Amino acid sequence: MTDAPTFTLALEVDADGVHPNAWRRAHHAPGELLSAARLLHVVRGAENAGFALVTIDDSLLPVDGSVAGRIDAVTRAAFASGRTTRLGLAPRVHPRAVEPFHLAAQLASLDHVSRGRGAWLVGDDALPGLDRALDRTVPTGAEERAAEVRAVVTTVRDLWDSWDDDAVIRDSTTGRYIDSDRVRYVDARTPTFSVKGPLITPRPPQGQLVVIAPLGLVPAHDVDVTLIRAATTADGVRAAATAGTPRSLLDLQVTLDTEDTTGTQRLDALGADPAGTDRPHFVGSAQGLVLLLEDLAHAVGPTGGVRILPTVIDEDLPQLSRHVLPALRASGLLRGPRPAATLRDTLGLDRPANRFTTRPQTPAPTRQETAQELSA
Repeated sequence: MTDAPTFTLALEVDADGVHPNAWRRAHHAPGELLSAARLLHVVRGAENAGFALVTIDDSLLPVDGSVAGRIDAVTRAAFASGRTTRLGLAPRVHPRAVEPFHLAAQLASLDHVSRGRGAWLVGDDALPGLDRALDRTVPTGAEERAAEVRAVVTTVRDLWDSWDDDAVIRDSTTGRYIDSDRVRYVDARTPTFSVKGPLITPRPPQGQLVVIAPLGLVPAHDVDVTLIRAATTADGVRAAATAGTPRSLLDLQVTLDTEDTTGTQRLDALGADPAGTDRPHFVGSAQGLVLLLEDLAHAVGPTGGVRILPTVIDEDLPQLSRHVLPALRASGLLRGPRPAATLRDTLGLDRPANRFTTRPQTPAPTRQETAQELSA
């Protein structure tokens, strides 16, 4: 059952926080950052606090200079899916850094193992060294990059719909696992990749995973939630009103007062953050953040929300879970996810019909056509 839309809170949980020096104030040993225990501690903390979903950033490069490695976001989300029950999981994946077919299968699998709590945060970072990491042509120009992102998103969505919901029949009398007439054929060709055939994974429980994308990166018809990064909250509210998508999330960095120190003192101890000037940043008490979020909730309405970017997860998440989210629930502005709800249910998004039901199908090639293509 899809819930009525309501103000939504998401949380970014990559690394130790969004500040590049967040590791200095982390409550764990440096070698534990990539551990399973650390990941579960954070995502379970977000779920218990009542966040609707978490986003998990990703890159080809390590988190910081003290950790010589990184676990990709989809793998982390898949691991967390079996150990959470209500939390939406949105790994950030850069379309230019993956093979579209494999990405579609991985994200569909995430939705299956999480029982409908999967999402995809579409990224488009510069990604130094990408051309050396992939065995295919990598677009570098601005127009080519934008076209690649749009093409990958469209192709992934088509692949999710390449199986009808009832394609799996498990007919033991005939020995058939699927009805081939209910499996659709995708034929995508671009200057940098080609995909031919159906996905190897049945249609996701949500039909389509929730697609989250920065404002303007992907056409609105292919996006469920627009992620808005603006210089001020007022600019963000205005952008949300014109996003043209069912939902929107405004980025907001937070540095909260703790029992031991103020947010301002914490920032002073961390030092400058060159990348932290392109988004609104709240520094202060939990009560002050509650008032700001209440104002934003009234400004953006029930289809809006905020993605909180904690400066230091180990210091900000406890304050959020103890003081901020309980106050918002008590005021009636926030509603946590229901048990067994899909992420679409939580966000008030309808389960979409199969895209191929309103479009002509690409016929499957004959064996002779396939042989000719392989030999070409």
